[in-house]
Amino acid sequence: MKRILSVLALAVAASAPAFADTAALAKSKNCMACHATDKKLVGPAYKDVAAKYAGDKGAVDKLAVKIMKGGAGVWGAIPMPANNVTDAEAKELATWVLSIK
Repeated sequence: MKRILSVLALAVAASAPAFADTAALAKSKNCMACHATDKKLVGPAYKDVAAKYAGDKGAVDKLAVKIMKGGAGVWGAIPMPANNVTDAEAKELATWVLSIK
């Protein structure tokens, strides 16, 4: 039983995004040029995005699409451009944004 739990714990840990690496990914994709974790820049603060989508079971997928394709009108007049990220990167970034308090 302990072995099963250990294997399960490793599988969960391996599937979760490494948030320190995700912050570096956000910087490398220039997300931080318009966003900050705790204050509005050009776009909303990530903590505000997380608060807005708290409890929304489809939030990761919704945000991943916005990250990939861009969006407009939700946070003001300035549109967010499409970003050159893979589907997996977009989902990792969305999961990370939603984790920020």
